[in-house]
Amino acid sequence: MRGFVFRLIITALGLWAAATIVPGVQITGVGNLVVAALLLGIVNAVIRPILLVLTLPLTVVTLGLFIFVVNGVSLALVAWLMPGFTLSGFGAAILGSIVVGLTGWFASMFVGSAGRIERIRRVEVSGRRPE
Repeated sequence: MRGFVFRLIITALGLWAAATIVPGVQITGVGNLVVAALLLGIVNAVIRPILLVLTLPLTVVTLGLFIFVVNGVSLALVAWLMPGFTLSGFGAAILGSIVVGLTGWFASMFVGSAGRIERIRRVEVSGRRPE
C-alpha cells in the first residue's frame, strides 16, 4: 500500500512539474492533481500497453520515438477525462508526458521495486575485505 502511495505522489509531482514548466498544461487544485495522477496510473497500466502493442511496427520504424506520441496520447486521454486538467494541444501533451516521465524516472531511482524508499549505500573500494 505504501508503494502505491509513493508512486501516486511521484506521478502527482511529475504532473505538477509539467503544469509548472510546460506552457499549455494546466491543473486547477490539489485534488484535481491527485485524481489526475491516479487516472494517469490507471491509463498507463491498462490502455498504454494496448497502444504500445498496436503501434509496435510504427515504433520500430521510428526507432522508438513514436513512444513519445503514445505517452502524449495517454496524457491527453487523462486530460479529456478530467475536468480540472487541460492541455492546449498535442504538443503540450507530448512535452508534458516527457516531463512526467523524466520526474518519474528520477524519483524511481530512490524508490525500490517494492515501493520502499531506499538509501544509497556507500561502498568503500579497497584491496581489503570488510571485517
